[in-house]
This record gives sequence, structure tokens and C-alpha cells, in this order.
Amino acid sequence: MDRKVRVRFAPSPTGPLHIGGVRTALYNYLFARRHGGDMILRIEDTDSNRFVPGAEDYINESLAWLGIKIDEGVREGGNFGPYKQSERRDIYRKYVKQLLDNGKAYIAFDTPEELEAARAATPNFQYDASTRLGMRNSLSLPAEEVKSLIDGGTPYVVRFLIEPGRDVEVNDLLRGKVTINSSILDDKVLYKSADDLPTYHLANIVDDHLMEVSHVIRGEEWLPSAPLHVLLYEAFGWADTRPDFVHLPLLLKPDGKGKLSKRDGDRLGFPVFPLEWHDPKTGAISSGYRESGYLPEAVINFLALLGWNPGDDTEIMSMDELISKFSFDHCSRSGAKFAFDKGRWFNHEYIQATPDAELTRLFRPVLEANGVNPDDFGDDYITRVISLVKGRVNFVAELWDQSKFFFKAPETYAEKDIKKRWKPETPELLAELIEQLRALPDFSSAAAEPPVLEWVAAKGYHLGNVMNAFRLTLVGECKGPHIFDITELLGLEETVRRITRGIETISLPEA
Repeated sequence: MDRKVRVRFAPSPTGPLHIGGVRTALYNYLFARRHGGDMILRIEDTDSNRFVPGAEDYINESLAWLGIKIDEGVREGGNFGPYKQSERRDIYRKYVKQLLDNGKAYIAFDTPEELEAARAATPNFQYDASTRLGMRNSLSLPAEEVKSLIDGGTPYVVRFLIEPGRDVEVNDLLRGKVTINSSILDDKVLYKSADDLPTYHLANIVDDHLMEVSHVIRGEEWLPSAPLHVLLYEAFGWADTRPDFVHLPLLLKPDGKGKLSKRDGDRLGFPVFPLEWHDPKTGAISSGYRESGYLPEAVINFLALLGWNPGDDTEIMSMDELISKFSFDHCSRSGAKFAFDKGRWFNHEYIQATPDAELTRLFRPVLEANGVNPDDFGDDYITRVISLVKGRVNFVAELWDQSKFFFKAPETYAEKDIKKRWKPETPELLAELIEQLRALPDFSSAAAEPPVLEWVAAKGYHLGNVMNAFRLTLVGECKGPHIFDITELLGLEETVRRITRGIETISLPEA
């Protein structure tokens, strides 16, 4: 590559960051890091009517949680700021004037009512070469009237002057050469006097040029706008430094029929936002991957493979591995189905690979939420518990259901297990078992198991009946890890206390 790779992720602060936007940010980041380049976060807030308080902070927090590191941005600073478009008004004015002075754009005074009348009068009306001279603009009005309208404060917009009949070529690194005839393009609005701000089209071209962006990597919904952007680069005289384009495939609903939406997540039970979002207007709460118990590394790995592959069958990859393998050669041109079950699989795999001590840190708030003070047990105990049960879970929160009996003695016992496992002779067997346990010189799992099994065999007792009833008193149901691993952690006195309570509490179901 001839010039330094500089990419930008440019979200609008109009609400929570959709998971499709996160994937766009990730691909920008992977590409930049793969080529030793810079990652810019630019806030595109020119649409003041749609601004949502808290959205910008949400974007920054989401990217930070996921490990997508920003080199230049509102928070990070940099040599190409400001990085918020609403703070770049003076810059845009200069370039609007340049287009007007060079005859590449014109001023239009049409009111919303006049535009609506034109649409009603002309089927498929488009503001372009075939209609512009019939509208109220600086091409159809005398210069004096134009000046008078501006001086009088009449609201206006600046439109780009598109010459019809020309084939415009867009070279896309993923899709190849895309050619569109300029006759189908309308004279897009580039600037509105009402709020003294440019539209997306002008602002993003000017910013990408001034920030020396080398590659514009964005969703395929922007592909129809790419010919307009090519023409704008030419109009400014920047064709030689125009960035390369990459238009990424959409994230599709799990069934592949249409673009992924929040409703799909609500309906099928998965988040479509990286973090939980509290809507400041409605108060509605939308679930997030972080709060749902996903590890950020798992989310990154999962997202990276929605529309890209490393060229082999590798699935589990760290951020560094993704960076080393990433290229658009292995990107799909078609939409990627959002296989949310695969996301759960990735999370399971990453939980298994996460050190138990780190899972302990994540599990502490879950314990507190369930009325357990982690400090009453200590991190060493909690870590040992996690090592016994984590193989059964996809999420940190699920550790509670698998391990709660380590922290709270059962108060009830599963009826189905009582019916199946509790016999008339069970209390007597368990009373004998207590004596065997008290006699053990070593209560560790490895030391306790052989003599207990020998006692069962010597007495001719049914092993399943003894051990399942034993488990029922400890856990409250017939589930959980190896029983002697449980007793080692509970200790002799708590083990005996639970067996005794079971003997006193559990009664045979009536026939």
C-alpha cells in the first residue's frame, strides 16, 4: 500500500450501537491493525433532530469493553480534530462555498410544500437536470432575487449539481467495479441554512479527505451513495487521494430473511446491542451482550466470523490472531445470517478457557444478587467451586444455578428425586453413612471416596440408592459435580448437618 492505512468508524449518536455497527467497527479495526494503521472514531452528529443524550458515551463504552482501541477521537484527541462534526461548522462552510464558487453546486429555496406539490404533479419526481430549472433555485432565478432571498433570511439548501448521462465507476475492494449512470442520481442536498450544518454526504467526504482516511469500510446500505461520493471527490479536485471503498454485507435475521433488527432479538431471546441500553425518552431497557453474561472476547470472535473467515476451519481466535489473519479476500459479498446460538457456543468455549480466578471476579456480583456475601466464603473457595461446575455453563450467571448449594444449604428437596431415590430404609443408611464419614482420617475427595465405597460394598447396599440419597441431602436434587468433590468443599460438619437435616425433613411420598 502506497499510503498509511487510516480508517474511521463514524457512528451517529442517535441511540444504542447496533451489533451490525459493532462488526463494521471491528472490521475497520482489524484491517487497520493488520496494516499498522490508525483507527479513528468520528461522531457524525449533524442530524441535530435525532440526537439522543447518552448515545455518544454509550458508543465509547461499547468499543472500550470490546477491546476495539481508538487512536484518534473526541476522547483521545489527535492531529486531525475536531472529531465531532457539530464542532466543524467553519470547516464545512469553506467547502460549501468552494463548490458554489466553482459551479459544482447551487442554492435552492423550495419550501417543503413546493417540493410536495412537485412530487404530486410528477410521478417519481426527482430533483435533477430534468426538473431543476422548473424549481426555485439559483439556476432558475435572477441573481438579484437570489441575493435578496439570502439577505432576507429565507431558508435554503445547497444542492450538488449532477451532470446526467455519465457512467460513474466505484471500485470496491470486496465487490469489484460497480458502474452507475449519473442520470439516476438526484441533486443531493449538501447543506441546510436552517441549522448551518452539512448533510452526511458533504461532511463525510470533507472529513475523510482532511483526516487522510485511506479506506472507507462501511455497510452495504451506503453502496447506492458511493457514486455521489465519487463525484464529490472529483468536484473538490481530490480524485487522486480518494479512499478505497469496502461495502460490507449486511447482518441478516437468523432465518436469513431481511436485515437483523432489535425485534428479532426480543422475539428469539438474544441481544442486538453490545451493552444494556436505557432509552432516555421511553425508559425502555434493551438487553446487552455484557449484561447477558457474554465475555467481550467471545463477542469479538463470534462477530468476526459473520461475513469473514480466515481461509481455514479455525474458529477460536484471539484479537491478535484475528488481526494477523484478517483480509477482505475472505469476506463474503452476501449477507451473513446472525446465528445467535453460535454466539452462545463461543461464550461457552471462552468461559472454559478463562482462568477460574477471573471467573470468580465476574461471579461475585451474581452471588451478591442472590443474597450471598462473597467475603463470607473467600475467593479461594469460590474459585474451587467454579472449577467444579463451569463445564456445564454458557454464561457466568448460570454458575449460580449450578453451584448455589455450595453457598446455601437446600431448604427444599426435588419431589421427583424423593419419589425415585428415597426408600423406607434410606434414613437408616444415611445415619450409618454419617458414622463412616466421621471416622475418616482425611476428608479430601480422593481420600474419602474409597473407604465409603468399600463400606457400601461390604454391607451389600445398592450403591445408587445410597449415593443418590446422599446427594439429595447435600444439593436438594440429584445433580451436581462429583459428590466427594462437593463434600470436600463443604467440609465434614456442614456435610453431616445437611445429611441430618435431610433425614429429619424428607418423608416418603404417600402411595
